[in-house]
Amino acid sequence: MKRVPVLILAAFAPLMLGQAQPILVPDVSQKKVEIIYSFTGAELLLFGAILYPGGKSPDKPADIAVVLKGPFQPITVREKQKVAGIWINAESTRFRSVPTFYAVASSRPLDKLIDERTASIFELGLGNLQLSPASGATPAEQQRFEAGLTDLRKRTGLFAQADNDVKITDDVLYRARLAIPARVPVGKYTAETFLIQGGRVIAAASLDVEIHKSGFERFVASAAENSPFTYGFVAVALSVALGWLAGAVFRRF
Repeated sequence: MKRVPVLILAAFAPLMLGQAQPILVPDVSQKKVEIIYSFTGAELLLFGAILYPGGKSPDKPADIAVVLKGPFQPITVREKQKVAGIWINAESTRFRSVPTFYAVASSRPLDKLIDERTASIFELGLGNLQLSPASGATPAEQQRFEAGLTDLRKRTGLFAQADNDVKITDDVLYRARLAIPARVPVGKYTAETFLIQGGRVIAAASLDVEIHKSGFERFVASAAENSPFTYGFVAVALSVALGWLAGAVFRRF
């Protein structure tokens, strides 16, 4: 009979251990971002709360990192060289898994929060993206092409990293704003939140965010992908109509 309490404690031990860890309760300002003809970009607010066991904050405050990641796609990166005064494509490298969009923000610089191994595991930071190179390039060449790809997408706003941009209030509430550029690709995005303490990720949570075209832009994109004949017919008809309208206006003057 004395074994019963021990067995009960053993059965509930995983639950008790799970409750000893903090829990993240994340949310976003928009779960659907619509792109229309006048879309010039948007700002997504990622916010939430940290629930500590017993409602008591730790003596050493934790840090937060948030990531917004777009759909993945294969991509070929080509390097241009100037030959006889003409720029031509030279070497190239193919990557199997590149996010179409990646933005990360943290409450402190990431290199002060976690080591390189942990950053690579959770893909925290632009330098820790696992792009899965598919070519037989040397590590030095891969690193050069990865740096070129990252720099190109940073200049177009599709890759971004911001330190000290996550605000934490009373060690419980957090918020961060991530910019979405006008040329953002459509698709299903993932908003991830990481709670970091003592160099370790002690809690994580994620939400889905959808970015899609709306109105006439949605019709054009859908027709181009699913009905090429309809897309071509509408494009020709629209060109003819605009040409006729322009001719009619000029004839009046």
